[in-house]
Amino acid sequence: MSIRRPTNGPEKAVADWWRTDIIDMTPGEIGYYGYPIEDLIGNVSFTQMIWLMTQGSLPSPEKAKLLDAALMSAVDHGPQAPSIAIARMAATCGVGLNNAMASAVNVLGDVHGGAGEQAMALYQMIDDIVQNDGVDVVVATQKGLEKQRELFGKFIPGFGHRFHPVDPRAPRLMAVVEGAKTDGEVEGRFLAIAQQVELQLEQEKGQKIPMNIDGATAVIYAELGVAPELARGLFCLSRSVGILAHAWEQTQQGGRNKGPIPRDLLWTYDGPAKRSVPDSD
Repeated sequence: MSIRRPTNGPEKAVADWWRTDIIDMTPGEIGYYGYPIEDLIGNVSFTQMIWLMTQGSLPSPEKAKLLDAALMSAVDHGPQAPSIAIARMAATCGVGLNNAMASAVNVLGDVHGGAGEQAMALYQMIDDIVQNDGVDVVVATQKGLEKQRELFGKFIPGFGHRFHPVDPRAPRLMAVVEGAKTDGEVEGRFLAIAQQVELQLEQEKGQKIPMNIDGATAVIYAELGVAPELARGLFCLSRSVGILAHAWEQTQQGGRNKGPIPRDLLWTYDGPAKRSVPDSD
């Protein structure tokens, strides 16, 4: 059977049903954004490939380093994270690794997994105020925080952590961004905005509310020009590594039908006391 690419007529309409800049493939040939796969293999890292597939070009080594830092820093946060716990519970139900991973990734939404995208949106709103209103970052941050609370309530995404007094990942990530700024690889606009948000939260609360992993990776993605929605997808990609590791480990450990609490403990029941069913007559 010959495979060809139609140039006109009804077959062309069928071929145009799906259009993509990402991959070109004919028998014996595979290319991504024009790069032959055989040239990419062994010369391009997985992180660089992620950039190519989502941005359409190969990143500089320095930008790839930034993206790599963001991706690797968020891979796991232990079984107390709902997505990881779900992966482990699913593995004890006898499903395959792909099923366990899908079950876990499906809970990465606005509450668990969405704070990075939300922090990026906040940073970009503040940056827009700087650009459009011609004010400095201090005033823009004040306006941005006010607008954030007006739209979404008191929660400020990307700052504070329910487990860590200081998230150990954030300072290191910011040091990496500082280095990239010094080297001229990024402007540092969003770094300055995030630092100002942290400062103003401290002034408001009377205590430091440190940046967390979501706020820090949001700085990196914003400095790299990634769209907020795509940043959430990248977080899901990153966390999938931890999800896979835990699902595999639980598969190795065994266990059957493990629920969220040990079976010798019972949940709190707040319903009515034991009672009789009314007589049907």
